[in-house]
Amino acid sequence: MREGARARYWQKLEDGRIQCDLCPRECKLHDGQRAFCFVRQRVGEELRLTTHGRSSGFCVDPIEKKPLNQFFPGSSVLSFGTAGCNLGCRFCQNWDISKARENDALADAASPEEIASRAAELGCKSVAFTYNDPVVFLEYALEVAQACRERGVKTVAVTAGYIHEQPRRELFGKMDAANVDLKAFTDHFYRRLAFASLAPVLETLEYVARETKVWMEITTLLIPGLNDSDEEVTKLSEWLVEHVGAEVPLHLSAFHPAFKLLEVPPTPPATLRRARELARRAGLRFVYTGNVHDAEGDTTFCPSCTSVLIRRDWYELLAYQLTADGRCPDCGVRVPGHYDPAPGRFGRRRIPLSFT
Repeated sequence: MREGARARYWQKLEDGRIQCDLCPRECKLHDGQRAFCFVRQRVGEELRLTTHGRSSGFCVDPIEKKPLNQFFPGSSVLSFGTAGCNLGCRFCQNWDISKARENDALADAASPEEIASRAAELGCKSVAFTYNDPVVFLEYALEVAQACRERGVKTVAVTAGYIHEQPRRELFGKMDAANVDLKAFTDHFYRRLAFASLAPVLETLEYVARETKVWMEITTLLIPGLNDSDEEVTKLSEWLVEHVGAEVPLHLSAFHPAFKLLEVPPTPPATLRRARELARRAGLRFVYTGNVHDAEGDTTFCPSCTSVLIRRDWYELLAYQLTADGRCPDCGVRVPGHYDPAPGRFGRRRIPLSFT
């Protein structure tokens, strides 16, 4: 039986194999073989997305959990993912989903229209493609995004940005916001610990910043001894200022031992605070810390007069001082991002959903 749906972005090679052109891996497959991501499979003379229409779970989350701090703060987002990933991160924090064989992980199913309808009914401002990377379930994500657009629901991609040029254009052409995971700033790290390469991710960051209207925030998981040096944090931040812009929010998150990187200790809070200061010195105006309790690192400050604009406790808003049009009430500077006239009040709740 043929599962899923016909995939896009592939070609037949002269030697009879099929090449997947979705991401830089360009997996070349004989009949029955699966790509590195495991969820794209050659079946006969075509490529199939075996997870189309199925999910590893649905949940309503605070938007700050994605993390997106300047995209409709306080609002709720319907989050879901499938299975599989086109990176091989040894430190994957969602390894039970991204590394799962899809039949083991996918327990729920929903049509694009059902997802968009449920999000609207629940008052969710957006739907997020998360838990695993929407790149590998591109076709399903695009269909859900279109259904959401017809309902007036925003869409969010939480992605590592490891994707080829044409599918990149199509994916981000349907997104309203994205959090892109910049795992490190050396190709050595990407090749050794993610089995990928850095350049395509940097290309995605530049593309989203320069050629789309997608609101983008960036996350870097700081792993002790591997990507947390002062030199690397500074170079990463300086590159973002020059190629993406000083106003892009950067989230510096704490690593916790997971998957195949259990011997490395958790990131000390002091490392995050030091890295945040280095990033700000490099010119980034909005730098946050994640996966730790850090009041200052959770706060949005005015980039001009440094007034406190949004104070958070984990995913809950404690204070909100922005004007209805997203300006600092003290100096009048417009704060980059997307804001409703009043903030959302969803708080830190997590509400699991089922469509079956």
